[in-house]
Amino acid sequence: MASKEEPPTSTHRVLRISQLDALELDKALEQLVWSQFSQCFHGFKPGLLASFEPELKALLWLFLWRFTLYSRNATVGQSVLNIQYKNDFSPTLRYQPPSQSQKLWFAVCTIGGKWLEERCYDVFRNRHLAAFGKAKQCVNVAVGLWKLGELLNFLVFLQRGKFATLTERLLGLRSVFCRPPPVREVGFEYMNRELLWHGFAEFLIFLLPLINVQKLKARLSSWCVPLTGHPDGDSALAASGQQCALCGEWPTMPHTIGCEHIFCYYCVKSSFLFDMYFTCPKCGTEVHEVQPLKSGLEMSEVNAL
Repeated sequence: MASKEEPPTSTHRVLRISQLDALELDKALEQLVWSQFSQCFHGFKPGLLASFEPELKALLWLFLWRFTLYSRNATVGQSVLNIQYKNDFSPTLRYQPPSQSQKLWFAVCTIGGKWLEERCYDVFRNRHLAAFGKAKQCVNVAVGLWKLGELLNFLVFLQRGKFATLTERLLGLRSVFCRPPPVREVGFEYMNRELLWHGFAEFLIFLLPLINVQKLKARLSSWCVPLTGHPDGDSALAASGQQCALCGEWPTMPHTIGCEHIFCYYCVKSSFLFDMYFTCPKCGTEVHEVQPLKSGLEMSEVNAL
């Protein structure tokens, strides 16, 4: 007859980063649940949930606590990372799940604490009596002391790697692996190579939008193809204006930017609007002013010449 399955006996210490990641996943889940819940009342009167928001949040967090930590000894973030809570007050070395009282006090400290803080903030914000002022001062002192305790606990956690929050330390809830962590099978050389290529790809993604490819192409063209002298005057401009310096086609509404090359109006105007430092792709002349070509010859006559 098959024996009954024994509870897990793993008590391997969890990495600090894994414990912090579990806390961040729990916070993200709470935000997601509240966002989805508030979307259900999107079509109702604005501010409908404002007066009952702390109570509604407490009910949602209590619902999550009931079907995660209370029943499975782990939060959602811990379950994703193969972590669960262990009763650190137990004298045995074997795994001991948290007791019912520890789970209940965990709900009181986390869910009840958040509800009390938000509700007191709303009450004190709308009351300006002297009695409420003293109560508000006492609450602020209590919250400040609790935050200070959390800071000190976090410093101890960074040194020893146990109890990421003050509530866990007070209740004796220690994070352990549900199952022994698997042995890493990926070599560090492969990981370093992947990190290097990913970093290089992110650098290129950041750098490429900053490079003016058109200006760089024009500068290289001006270096590789030295220009010969051209005669001055509008007649010379018309004589050399049988094709646009950008698109290579017959210039439509020919314009000039101050050099001896001719451009279509739409080509040079769009390029200038896209890049205020636009230069001629043939000679590298900077655009000072886009002017129509002044010539006594029509372009058809220029083509006939």
